[in-house]
Amino acid sequence: MNVRPAGLRPVWLLAGLLAVLVAVVAGLAFGSVALPPAGVAAELLNLIPGVRLHSGLTEREIAIVTQLRLPRVLLGLLVGGMLALAGAAYQGVFRNPLADPHLLGVAAGAGLGVTMVIAFRSTAGEATTNLPFGVPFAAFAGALVATALTWLLGAAGGRDRAPATLILAGVAVSTFLAAAQTYVMQQHVDTLREVYSWLLGRLATAGWHDVLLVLPYAAVTGAIVLSQRRELDVLTVGDEEAAGLGLHPQRSRYLLIIAASLGTAAAVSVSGLIGFVGIIVPHTMRLLAGPSYRSILPLSVLFGGAFLTLADLVARTAGGAAEIPIGVVTALFGAPFFIVVLRTTRTAAL
Repeated sequence: MNVRPAGLRPVWLLAGLLAVLVAVVAGLAFGSVALPPAGVAAELLNLIPGVRLHSGLTEREIAIVTQLRLPRVLLGLLVGGMLALAGAAYQGVFRNPLADPHLLGVAAGAGLGVTMVIAFRSTAGEATTNLPFGVPFAAFAGALVATALTWLLGAAGGRDRAPATLILAGVAVSTFLAAAQTYVMQQHVDTLREVYSWLLGRLATAGWHDVLLVLPYAAVTGAIVLSQRRELDVLTVGDEEAAGLGLHPQRSRYLLIIAASLGTAAAVSVSGLIGFVGIIVPHTMRLLAGPSYRSILPLSVLFGGAFLTLADLVARTAGGAAEIPIGVVTALFGAPFFIVVLRTTRTAAL
């Protein structure tokens, strides 16, 4: 008797949408200049064609909301959603709850690609205020190389590529790529400040450039990964069983890896190395909403975006005048969470 995994329950979908709404309003209302949440919500509704409400905000406050904070909040939603979605996809493909873009070396590969672009643009004498639209391609190439290296190195652990072996392979690949990145930085010392600022993670943006840069990649990644949510459920039973159900395991696996790497690369290219989002959010969704990827994937997008937007709010406000790198904030949440997941996974394996 086949029991189909439960799909996405409406209550969880509503919870995810509510989390996004709360994160957006909070991200727009709070900062160096505090604004009334009700006025901010009204101003958001005014962005809908045909809607005109009195928000009570001054012209200066409206400009703060729409021109300064809104692009940053939307960028947080896109980056957080993609990192969480990629983490969920990697966990399903590798059948490992510890799989994460950073642990598998994917983020390090993308980071090396972006660092090389920054360094060589500086050598060519080009301005680096805004990254060009081609930067995600360099990050994508680095991410795919890292994924391939991790996958091949993991083969040393046997045909089944045990989860622990893949994680160790990812750590080794990340270390190697970090060394290569350090070498590039040493050869272009004039870019050190820019690269280090980017490495620590940030969502600071001077306008809509980064949002427009990452949006197409987010759309492609989301469309591909979400369309494969049922295939991910089937992959969890093993390749032989999946093939018996009419699925092509390797083709689905490669498609998901490429799509997840594209999303990770695009996120890294505009936000830097922001860790732990890809492990915190999907694992939490699995614990709360069940093991089916028909629930995990869409909820990871919603809660991942909300989580990173709120983390960015903490980064902007907790340090006073000095902004805390968002990668530090996510690490403060992620490191204890990772330890809990590791202990849980280890206990379950005994």
